[in-house]
Amino acid sequence: MRALHVITGLGIGGAEQQLRLLLRHLPVRCDVVTLTNPGAVAEGLRADGVRVRHLGMRSNRDLAAVPRLARLIRRGSYDLVHTHLYRACVYGRIAARLAGTTVVSTEHSLGHAEIEGRPLTRGTRELYLRTERLGAATVAVSDTVAGRLRDWGVPAARIHTVPNGVDVAAFRFDGERRRATRALLGIPEGAFVVGGVGRLVPGKRFDATLRAVAALPGTWLVLAGDGPEAGPLRTLAAQLGVAGRVRLLGECGTGGTAPGIPAVLSAVDTFVSASREESFGLAAVEALAAGLPVVHAACPAIEDLAGRVPGTTRVGASSGTADLTGELTSALRRLSGSGTRRLPPPAAVDHYDIRLSSRRLMDVYAHATVPPTERAHP
Repeated sequence: MRALHVITGLGIGGAEQQLRLLLRHLPVRCDVVTLTNPGAVAEGLRADGVRVRHLGMRSNRDLAAVPRLARLIRRGSYDLVHTHLYRACVYGRIAARLAGTTVVSTEHSLGHAEIEGRPLTRGTRELYLRTERLGAATVAVSDTVAGRLRDWGVPAARIHTVPNGVDVAAFRFDGERRRATRALLGIPEGAFVVGGVGRLVPGKRFDATLRAVAALPGTWLVLAGDGPEAGPLRTLAAQLGVAGRVRLLGECGTGGTAPGIPAVLSAVDTFVSASREESFGLAAVEALAAGLPVVHAACPAIEDLAGRVPGTTRVGASSGTADLTGELTSALRRLSGSGTRRLPPPAAVDHYDIRLSSRRLMDVYAHATVPPTERAHP
């Protein structure tokens, strides 16, 4: 089988990095097309031996991208097209239909009120649903996202849940890596350090985490990621008088001087994910794989599992919680005083092993590529 993966962009982001990890484990010959922004993940894919093309899409309304993509699909004689992220799903489904090729789409970032961090509008939803019908299957990265798709009106028989995956071994705690990373960042070995990973945007609510850390004397904060909130967070740290014990690392694992995410997770003592809304929560799973206690708000990766996951603490359970910062402060104070710095990774982490995700996706491919008259719906 030959598959073409079409994605909106290849800058650093959860869906983009998940695609790179997945392609390392899929037993399928895969190429990648990015509509825009062939960034750091494109470089990583090429280093892995994956062929990456840039379609050169100029704007959201660059309709000429559709025939260009359709011609590329035809020339490649692909058995299947797999689209990722909203714009690529809309344009990629149309192009694949024009090329006469089966298409599968993964929904990475659908929230109740947002998609890919932007407000959902009626037009956005209608365009999504009209083009969704052109595909053979839609993959949801969590049961939560699958439920949202059903609520939108996508037929349940077309929805397949394939959770995001992690390379569990890559995040295993390493004491030497911890010491080296703390030395690199200028953090005392005995300090209690809170970590966070993700794009620095308002919905991630890193400001609440920063305020909670500021309320705990001697506690440090390390944030891995970049985005429009980087400047405001630096300003807030200065206003709160804690700039000296806050480290904003920018994009990690892109070949620069910043340590990679596994090194960051080895260096910290507790992980916080205070996001208002998530479609999965991959960084929280990576933190659990590193043996960290996790304090989280919305996180389907944890919430969709049966039973409580050891080492996790839920905050902000009610919408409109008045004092998320207060809840975070209380949880972090308790953890800092407990003396617990590392836990055995919970069994739930194995549910998200990337190898298992790869096998589940191959089942979807097999289902999608048989003739519709022979297809057995779940």
